[in-house]
Amino acid sequence: MDRLDQLRSFLRVAELGSFTAAAEQLGLPKASVSLAVQRLEAELGVQLLHRTTRRVRLSADGAQFQQRARDLLDDMEDLQGMFRRDTGQLKGRLRVDMSSGLARQWVIPHLPGFLDRHPGLEIELSGTDRRVDLVREGFDCVLRVGPLDDNTLVARPIGAMHIVNCASPGYLAAHGVPRSVDDLATHALVHYVGTLGQRSPGFEYHDGQGYRSVPMRGAVTVNSGEAYSAAALAGLGIIQVPRLGARQALAAGQLVEVLPDCVAEPMPVTLLYTQRRHLPRRVAAFMDWVAELLGPELARRD
Repeated sequence: MDRLDQLRSFLRVAELGSFTAAAEQLGLPKASVSLAVQRLEAELGVQLLHRTTRRVRLSADGAQFQQRARDLLDDMEDLQGMFRRDTGQLKGRLRVDMSSGLARQWVIPHLPGFLDRHPGLEIELSGTDRRVDLVREGFDCVLRVGPLDDNTLVARPIGAMHIVNCASPGYLAAHGVPRSVDDLATHALVHYVGTLGQRSPGFEYHDGQGYRSVPMRGAVTVNSGEAYSAAALAGLGIIQVPRLGARQALAAGQLVEVLPDCVAEPMPVTLLYTQRRHLPRRVAAFMDWVAELLGPELARRD
């Protein structure tokens, strides 16, 4: 049994938690699967699996090795099929990251159609507002909103999110509708920061010559997009949010646009991936799909 077969045996045992079940799925004798994992452990010099009479589970080293082994086998399948034109044959695992709002509102609702076209793919989708380390955390690609801060990654721009200022009808009934930036002195802003403890820039807008910011009071500071919108819906103040994410609430009358001529700078939307000589076809197919899905929506101004 060669090295790749050893990896396949290990991964199947790890996934099923059983040497017997793994051997049945692989069509091999149980003794062959057990020997393959033992040899792999001996070559690596670590114990990958904890074995008891009732179950098999990954060790800490085994959990780390499992992710890298999956990536290696996926890349080998990609290498073997790199000259095939039938993208319906895509197989393997994709690990992607994006904001929770984009995942919930746009990507996940349309994901069944993508997986119907590529039933051999498995997707691990991280929905978080923090900036993940694409390389260290093993992501194939990241859909990032906002300015880029890592020039070691390959960037594929797909558009920009236009910003809208809005507040709840209840908040505006209680505090009035601001008609100019000067009126903001009597209003509250829901502050958004990437990390709690950071200072909010305040209300951002274009004054005709450049982008400016006005410090504003506000009792609430959040660090997630979901909490940001929820705070506005609860009447806690004005928010400056991508129109794409607020479109449904605006249409339903749950939020009301204010100061339409004083909006913050559009936020670039970019797909990021690592420098690789040959981008895996499964990654390229997913990024093409995301760009096709979001591109028209990002171009809308309504």
